[in-house]
Amino acid sequence: MVIVPDNTLVISATDTGVGKTWLTVELALGLHARGVPVAIRKPVQSFDPGDRTTDADLLAEASGEDPLVVCPGHRRYPLAMAPPMAADALDAPPIKLAELIDELELPTAGVALIEGVGGPRSPLTHDGDTVALARAVDAGRVVLVARPGLGTINATLLSASAFDGMDVTVFLNHFDKANPLHAANRQWLATRAHLEVVTDPADLIARITAIKTEDR
Repeated sequence: MVIVPDNTLVISATDTGVGKTWLTVELALGLHARGVPVAIRKPVQSFDPGDRTTDADLLAEASGEDPLVVCPGHRRYPLAMAPPMAADALDAPPIKLAELIDELELPTAGVALIEGVGGPRSPLTHDGDTVALARAVDAGRVVLVARPGLGTINATLLSASAFDGMDVTVFLNHFDKANPLHAANRQWLATRAHLEVVTDPADLIARITAIKTEDR
């Protein structure tokens, strides 16, 4: 039987467009392959009105859930701004963090992956951000997606510090072990900043499920 010690993970990033949704999909598919039940939630999202497929739709395909369970219809805002700003611009009611939490319907078994928006302090609701979301759901782990190249140490340390007191795992997306800068950044974050750093979804899945895999 797979052991799942931390069943609720919040997926954040140092910025928008870094790869939160891609990683969440990879985690869901990998966990499913190991026989672990997975639920994904995108509590609120905003998007370009021309997008035919939203992040929540991609996440639902990965988890096998109804897209409107992953992100309710009334929490989808067709405007490329932070959700509370989009809500204001669209004359929609204010978004309250407690209401989003009540709508999550998280399972009691398996792993729940909850994806935030933008960076840790990007507005998620009118009264909270992804940091507030992670604390509200008592996340067992926060996964912070970061770029591997120039500038990532500053961005990662600032973002990780926002989750003070929580278990944070840094995922360096698009990491190339043959790139000296990528390798140096990973080493610095791990040895100088004492952060847990992974570069392969399989390694992160192994930590989530307590399954030992070969070093990569």
